[in-house]
This record gives sequence, structure tokens and C-alpha cells, in this order.
Amino acid sequence: MHILKHDMMRFETFVSQGGKEPKYRKILMSDVVVTRKRDLFSGRKWNFVDVMMGGWILSVHLLTCFAPFTFTWGAFWVAFCFYVLCGSGITFSYHRNLAHHSFKLPKWLEYTFAYFAVHAAQRDPIFWVSIHRSHHQYVESDKDPHSPTFGFWFSHIGWLFDNSYLIEKYKERKNVEDLKSQLFYRFIRRTYSWHILGFAAIVYALGGFSYLVWVVGVRITVTYHLTFLVNSACHIWGSQAWNTGDFSKNNLWVALFTFGEGWHNNHHAFEYSARFGLEWWQLDLCWCFILFLEKVGLATNVKLPSESHKAKRSFASGNKFK
Repeated sequence: MHILKHDMMRFETFVSQGGKEPKYRKILMSDVVVTRKRDLFSGRKWNFVDVMMGGWILSVHLLTCFAPFTFTWGAFWVAFCFYVLCGSGITFSYHRNLAHHSFKLPKWLEYTFAYFAVHAAQRDPIFWVSIHRSHHQYVESDKDPHSPTFGFWFSHIGWLFDNSYLIEKYKERKNVEDLKSQLFYRFIRRTYSWHILGFAAIVYALGGFSYLVWVVGVRITVTYHLTFLVNSACHIWGSQAWNTGDFSKNNLWVALFTFGEGWHNNHHAFEYSARFGLEWWQLDLCWCFILFLEKVGLATNVKLPSESHKAKRSFASGNKFK
């Protein structure tokens, strides 16, 4: 069974103190074992943020249920365009640019793409980047925001409406001071909900209910679950090319629909890298776009892993990584 070293040490300590062996269970068709317990709905306190977040997620899913009855090609293609624009904004802006500083952009372009990403409705840049940096810092440990060691559904979506859990783990988020120092990101954080609701209102006013269903409901729901698969599936199913000491996996199917995010083991091995699909056959559309921006002089300081770093991360090196 695939249990990380710190989990095994906790288990051995528990048994040595007279505890009975806990009933671990493996996630289906994987070697990942659920070693922690966190109830998604019952047995915990729901605060105001939990209720609001849970209500929002439920709302867009319910709106999506109307998709078969409101389909038009116009609504479909507008939804697809915003899926590309906003969904790719998550990996391009929130993830590679803001969270890891994998490349630099002129501020006007950085803010533009960050604003596109805002409309993927995955919280404001300060929140998203803080959570993601915490994930890398504490990967698969008790303080990982969305490790599958709490179960597939918690890592996939449950952690989003469990704000008490996040407060419990991160009383003070001081890992995102670079964004907090910028007026633009503070403004987006204060006014975040109004941007999402305002966009929905504009869509409804211009296109009616069918466009609201597809551009807001279907587009956001699809983007949610594709992004969430990076947190869940890409830490459970796939292959490991690099010795990262965690559960991160490369998953072709997730990569195809997330602009390259599915090459997750590559990313955990070289988190600073602007390129996730490191092999020629690993399709990474976001990297293609970054490469284009570099060619035209808009993306600078584009970071890639060196051959020496690759050698250190290879399984053949025998190095151990946390």
C-alpha cells in the first residue's frame, strides 16, 4: 500500500501506544490509501462562508441540469469560448504566473489574464494562490488543503465548502504577500462576488436563460470538475516519472482537457517550470501560448528545469524527496 513516511510513523506511534490498527482503505484502482477522516457534510460546523460556497456550487450544478432543454449552437460556442478564456486563465495566470512566478508579464497583461481567471469562479487570486502554495509546502500531510489521504471527494470538491478546516490549518496566510501588496489584487478580493454575479447578469440580459445556463452554469461546472481533477485524480491515478516523494501523477486524460495541467508529477518535480508537458508528446497548450508570448517579447524570465535538476529528480538518482 502506498502510504507516505509521515503517515506510517503516525501509525506506528499509534500502535506502540496500545491503539488498535486503524482500518485504512485504498481508493479504487489505485495504491493511494485514505488515512484521515473528514466528514463532508455532517459532524462539523458549517459557517457562513461554507453555506455561501456550498450554495453557489449547488446553484451552478442545478443550472446545468437545464442544459438539454436550452441548447442552442450560439449558447454552446459562447460558453466554449469563455471556457477557453477563463479556464486556461487558471493554469496560465493563477497557477503558472502568480503562484509559481514561472514567467513574467507586463503588469497590464498580467492583470488582464488574472481577471479572465476570476471568471472561472474559483475564488480570487489571493485566495487561490495562497491555497496552492500551501498545497506544495505541505503536500500529502495533515496541512495539505486537498490531499486524497482524506478521500477522493474531499480532495476533489469537499474542501471548498469546509472553510473551518482551512481556518484550522491556516490561521494566518502569510505566503501571498506579493499579491497582497498590489492594489489590483486587493480590490478583486474585496469585490470578487460582484464580478461573478455582474457577469451572470450581463449574460442573462444579452442572451436570456439559455445563455445563462450554458455560459454560466455549464461552463463553470465543467471548468470546476476539470480543475478539481488535478487535485484529486492527478494525486491518485496515472504514472510517476519523477521522484517527488508524494502522490502526484501524470494523467494524459486530465492534461488533454486542462491545457496541460494533467502533467502533475512533472509539475511537482519542477514546480517553478512554465512547461508542464516536458516530453515532446505531452500536449501542453498553455506552454504553447507562453512560448508564443515569449517569442513576441511579452513573456520574459521563462523558467524551465535544467538537466542537472532533472537528474536529481530522477528515480535512478536514488535521492529522497519530501
